[in-house]
Amino acid sequence: MSGSLVSSATRRRVRDLATPVATALGRLGLTPNALTLIGFVGTCLAAVAAALQWWLLAGVLVLAFGIFDLFDGTLARATGQATKLGAFLDSTFDRAGEAITYLGIAAGLLAFGFGSGAVIAGAAMAAAFMVSYARAKAESLGFASGSGLAAVGLAPREVRIVILTAGLLAAGIIPVHPIVCVSAPCQQPLGTNLQILIGALVLIAVLATVTTIQRIAHVRAQAKEA
Repeated sequence: MSGSLVSSATRRRVRDLATPVATALGRLGLTPNALTLIGFVGTCLAAVAAALQWWLLAGVLVLAFGIFDLFDGTLARATGQATKLGAFLDSTFDRAGEAITYLGIAAGLLAFGFGSGAVIAGAAMAAAFMVSYARAKAESLGFASGSGLAAVGLAPREVRIVILTAGLLAAGIIPVHPIVCVSAPCQQPLGTNLQILIGALVLIAVLATVTTIQRIAHVRAQAKEA
């Protein structure tokens, strides 16, 4: 039992829905590697928006390019262009984009004056990276080959994107009521909008840590069977 919030069947259905869009992009002359680079650039824009505290725009971009990330691999498989180099680039730029996004959020929280929030963003990033590392290391050692570990654990990348998007959108949509300072120093309050964003980051850190533990247990079980 994988314990994942995203089943293998759901993944297949999503890939089937993405195939027509991916092939249409291919007919425009875009290659799978080009789509990978476009997705990475879009993620960097999301990070810049977060650093500027444009939370709503950051959320929209994270969601849009999180969905866009489906198209490079889908196009490669649909057109017979799947290569080891393409898979390597896709995975590498996905990790880099995820890191840059969390760094952008941390920068935005620091600019707001909430240093603890930046630390929480760093914790979420570290936990997310452990999920990816556990899968990569397991596969390199011959455990759970192919996409075997992709569906193991509560918070694979898709779930993390949804949670992060929800937090960013809430931070951008929920209004912040200003306060009037009557004496110095005047500290900016942490409104409900940023409280929800911080809650999303904490949730990602917790679920990603649980996911890493689930993947370790999965590999341990496979090792015992070998």
